Amino acid sequence: MATFGRLLTEPEPYCCLVSGLRIAPSPGAPAGLVIPADELVERYSHASGPGGQGVNTADSRVQLSFDIAASAVLDEVQRDRLLRRLQSRLAGTVLVVVATEFRSQRRNRIAARERLAVLLSEGMAPPSRPRRATRPTRGSIERRLTSKRLRGETKRARARPDDS
Repeated sequence: MATFGRLLTEPEPYCCLVSGLRIAPSPGAPAGLVIPADELVERYSHASGPGGQGVNTADSRVQLSFDIAASAVLDEVQRDRLLRRLQSRLAGTVLVVVATEFRSQRRNRIAARERLAVLLSEGMAPPSRPRRATRPTRGSIERRLTSKRLRGETKRARARPDDS
């Protein structure tokens, strides 16, 4: 299924299903992931902002919730990574995503599911390797000292001559 705002030729990293949410294989989930619909909670309300004639008749704001701690599809490593990395976005253990950018409820449902899929796939990715400390090379030290010396000479040349 093509999403709005993306070219049809681009590969889709995730797919919104009627029955759930599918996340393509990624470093944190090598086999991919399918979140069943009964673990997702959708709520609808009136979206704020402009909307023309349909502003008061369409419930176009979509709030999608996913309880990370209660999910049966996540293993312990994935659950711990998500709870740790998404801690600032969580309400308890529930991740809430809101979509209001479209007037259509259907498009907002797709946008919310895509946003949730991106958050989950990025949150499950393994941490990057720590940086190994290295020493500067002899050449880089010499270049830095040479440039400092030249800059000092330039500034001394601009100074007023001594009155002695």
